Amino acid sequence: METAIVIIFILGYLGITLEHSIKIDKLVPALLMMAICWAIIAFGLDDFVNWFDSDSHEMVKGFASLPHEAQGHGPSKMMWFENTLLHHFGKTCEILVFLIGAMTIVEIIDHFNGFATIKNFIKTKKKIYLLWIMCILAFILSAIIDNLTATIVLITILRKVIKENKDRIWFAGLIIIAANAGGAWSPIGDVTTTMLWMGKKVSSLQLVKLLIIPSLICMIIPTIIASFLKPFKDNFEPPKDEIKKIKHGSTMLILGLVAIIFVPIFKTITHLPPYVGMMLSLAVVATFAEYFSSTKINITSIDADHEEYSSHSPVHSSLSRIELPSILFFLGILLAVAALESLGMLFEFAGGLNAAIPNSDIVVMLLGIGSAIIDNVPLVAASMGMFSETIDHPLWHFIAFSAGTGGSMLIIGSAAGVVAMGMERIDFFWYLKKISWLALAGFIAGSLTFILMRDFIL
Repeated sequence: METAIVIIFILGYLGITLEHSIKIDKLVPALLMMAICWAIIAFGLDDFVNWFDSDSHEMVKGFASLPHEAQGHGPSKMMWFENTLLHHFGKTCEILVFLIGAMTIVEIIDHFNGFATIKNFIKTKKKIYLLWIMCILAFILSAIIDNLTATIVLITILRKVIKENKDRIWFAGLIIIAANAGGAWSPIGDVTTTMLWMGKKVSSLQLVKLLIIPSLICMIIPTIIASFLKPFKDNFEPPKDEIKKIKHGSTMLILGLVAIIFVPIFKTITHLPPYVGMMLSLAVVATFAEYFSSTKINITSIDADHEEYSSHSPVHSSLSRIELPSILFFLGILLAVAALESLGMLFEFAGGLNAAIPNSDIVVMLLGIGSAIIDNVPLVAASMGMFSETIDHPLWHFIAFSAGTGGSMLIIGSAAGVVAMGMERIDFFWYLKKISWLALAGFIAGSLTFILMRDFIL
């Protein structure tokens, strides 16, 4: 059964990577892979001897001897199956709801043409200057609002500055690298760093202290190399404004960005999941959007200059423009990986690496590379069970860095990459050929910087 699941996962993965060759949207193989993998687990549940408890991040003891159905109030295989599936669905939906909220806020800002304000600040027409501006913004924003949201915001801005998709995807590739690097040194910048932070493996202060320089190197090295590449040598011509400047554009931009920045603050204060704060922020932004829109309408007339934007609900309009295929792709790929995690395959993989390779630095770097292929969350979860080091041991910080930045090596290796792939229709093999080696260079440079700092400076 395990072999069948692995085969289905590989076939689904190939379907995603060959999206343009087979002319089938990537969400289709992702959803098929997810559904079939869980169906196989359901049909062959009694044949499995291992089960991974995602709540405690450890294998269930004596799973093979458990009955299929519950007898009295005792545990059973079906109980573990149903609870685990519900757990993963819940965690996945947290990400999806968060993503929907962030995308909607960004679209509301765009509805009022708010990003034109930022566009006006970008005076340069040199691609190399724009590259550095975008990468620095991605690095900083991802640490504040998380790498996923930062990527959505910056690609939306990029669309206002660069007209041609063939030019934008180069910038999008470097934004992914910079956003993942920026998210690695912040406890709220990436889901894996948040896991380690909430799991009392790292503290906020030490995380920033140990990882900000390696993460900065991880961003700078690929950006420097990219500066010498042909796609960033020329100048660009900003697209002509087709939409007139709207009165409340700047206000909605500031309000939207403040609302997004408020999300991690809300989480810190209330200890509620980030999606709750994102929904609160969306509600506030939507309230102002509806108010600003309705003020342009009276009983007898509509302001002629704003007829198009005033006659439709900005919230409804924004929701209709979010990347729903990306949302469904997320659902498929995350639950498919969860199927492998539930059977303990990823846990055993990580544990096997630790047993086969005595050097923990190499193991952690291999986990980082592995996070480019499969989701970094279960890999970090597995590592939390593999090692018993105390809080703020450098090993945990190295795991946070590797898991956070290693996913940049493949377009579907990180949440930032997946959302960029959906927004800009980036081809898997184009990214593999053009961007992956830059991400690898940054990952290696950052890893070596961390090791040198750990051994000789800190």
